[in-house]
Amino acid sequence: MRHRISAVPVVDSDSKVTGIVSEGDLLRPEGDARTGIARPWWLEAVFAGKTVEFAKSRARKVGAIMTRDVFTVSPDTQATEIAGLLERHRIKRVPVVDDGKLVGIVSRANLLHGLAGAIVERHEPGAGKDRDIRDKLLQVLLEEHELDTVLVNVTLENGRVRLWGVVENAEEAELAERAAKAIPGVTSVENNLGAGPLTGVPI
Repeated sequence: MRHRISAVPVVDSDSKVTGIVSEGDLLRPEGDARTGIARPWWLEAVFAGKTVEFAKSRARKVGAIMTRDVFTVSPDTQATEIAGLLERHRIKRVPVVDDGKLVGIVSRANLLHGLAGAIVERHEPGAGKDRDIRDKLLQVLLEEHELDTVLVNVTLENGRVRLWGVVENAEEAELAERAAKAIPGVTSVENNLGAGPLTGVPI
């Protein structure tokens, strides 16, 4: 929940995939440990007014609930092949292994993002690259320079960056401009950031 992901691979000490734990694995009934109870533990906890700490109190471990028969792919596997694998086996994601070790994971969302990017690039050459630059710059402004990206907007066209919005002072405006110029793929920066007090600015 913290990282907004719906499953995690399980690996051993050598980073080899031994299973995968999904939301479904966490929410299904515990089996023999709770014989006679038809409802999943989390649903029973809701109706009984108990907290989610119940799961911890039962000392449930990954090995007891994970799915063990895991399909994997290599970094060189074609996206179309991965899509077919997900469809045939009705799964939502597949771990990527290289030389037997986990190196990543591909989900249905990843495939859709890749497809969307290919469509955009076909009809608007350069748009996908501009989007990536914009996302990276907003992340830098938010995490490294702690600027309020609600008040700062970034537009791009063929690598040309335009900065708009309000910052606290001229120094922040200069920091944002330098951050933009440092990102690979940026060809020019037009700084339209205005310095002024942020009090009273609607959010």
